[in-house]
Amino acid sequence: MTEQQELPTRLYLANQAREMDRCAIQDFDIPGIRLMRRAGEAALKLLREQWPQAESISVWCGSGNNGGDGYIVAGLALRSGLAVQLIQVGAEGKLQGDAKLACDWARQEGVAFAPFESGVMVQGDVIVDALLGTGLTGDVGGSYLDAIEIMTASQQPILAIDIPSGLCSDTGSVLGRSVIADATISFIGLKQGLLTGSGSDRCGDLYFDDLQVPDQVFDKVVASASRVDALVLSKLLPRRKRDAHKGNFGRVLIVGGNLGMGGAALMASQAACRVGAGLVTLATRPDHLAGILARCPEVMAHGVDSGQDLEPLVADADVVVIGPGLGQNAWSEQLLRVVLSSQKKLVVDADALNLIASGQAVDCHNDGWIITPHPGEAARLLQQTTAQVQRDRFDAVRQLQRRFGGVAVLKGAGSLICGPELTDMAVCSGGNPGMASGGMGDVLSGVLGGLIAQGFGLYQAAQLGVSLHAAAADRAAQSGQRGMLATDLLPHLRNLVNPG
Repeated sequence: MTEQQELPTRLYLANQAREMDRCAIQDFDIPGIRLMRRAGEAALKLLREQWPQAESISVWCGSGNNGGDGYIVAGLALRSGLAVQLIQVGAEGKLQGDAKLACDWARQEGVAFAPFESGVMVQGDVIVDALLGTGLTGDVGGSYLDAIEIMTASQQPILAIDIPSGLCSDTGSVLGRSVIADATISFIGLKQGLLTGSGSDRCGDLYFDDLQVPDQVFDKVVASASRVDALVLSKLLPRRKRDAHKGNFGRVLIVGGNLGMGGAALMASQAACRVGAGLVTLATRPDHLAGILARCPEVMAHGVDSGQDLEPLVADADVVVIGPGLGQNAWSEQLLRVVLSSQKKLVVDADALNLIASGQAVDCHNDGWIITPHPGEAARLLQQTTAQVQRDRFDAVRQLQRRFGGVAVLKGAGSLICGPELTDMAVCSGGNPGMASGGMGDVLSGVLGGLIAQGFGLYQAAQLGVSLHAAAADRAAQSGQRGMLATDLLPHLRNLVNPG
């Protein structure tokens, strides 16, 4: 069993996980009940580690294989000395195959079964959620909905088996109502929906166990996505030669900072500096120059009144970041047109995306940019609602990439990165709610610009940049999530890009 920070990098859809399960059983002659037994043992071990004072558990079982895992947990728990309440939400008559074998075994072990009734009370220090697995396709209803409401209302800690019941394992969206687990243990193939959208909240602490299946099983199915990790990706950062100079590490131009929003462009500039860009120039409103020089003299700030003023600065840059604090007026539109007409590599964020969504940009497809919308901006770009974007974030980020080209980053809990190749889909499992504050996206855009300037390709820069940004936020959050500022990430970014 592995801890949360050691989760596997390969992620799968539900049908892929089922195929790996089938492969293990049929191609490698591992009986399904043996896999179920291993899953139950792993779940009970985690339960004991997470709640060592627990003397009783309440196991809620459905009528599928997820319920079968629950029956195994119940039998093993009773054998180990825990008091066990087992609630059969799914009719026992619907159990088949390995799930039926697990049910029969639990009964032989002496577990007392109780059919679900609407007024049932939870009798256990910890609830084990084994109601619904990855086969759920529509909204939760009937007795399962009632059961989830009772489990949630009990206020007892919940361990979810494989996936919190009611959560879509492919998208991370809630199918009507879902369990909110304190911990979740997933098996064989880690499901992509557990790491993004509502999945990142409903799972609690996420754990994984491969149930000792052979490595060849994982080689038979191409993963649907990969999990990016800053500590792994930071190894891509090369050691600098002793005779290096600033010209070796690229020129970044940040364009933004309309009246009243100079801080956004400055934070992006500082972030580009902190991840190692050689030279950082900022094109902004002249009113902001004195403040920028006082705060960060390393940034070469230029006041621009028009697109014409911007043109020579764009010509000198290796990569242009546009959007932080850009605003949406005539000044903003002029600068955006100049940037989009260039052949430079781009990072496009914030109001630059909103201007594109409103039709202010003629060329809306560019294979040389990274776009970084949050769900609201993504909805405007796709002419959808934010709820539609969040319902299937994987589909939304694919639509963004296909429509606008380059690399699309859909920000939010479990940020997604989608590139032009079919296998270019990554999920960032880092980050925390402290990032829900102004300026975080501006820092990310500067990080991305700084990495591109140093020679990283767009997709690689996006994976590394998003994961570095999240890791810096996690380090900053060690002092508390509430009240965390975007600028709190800057010193941690510097540490992360200089791995020991």
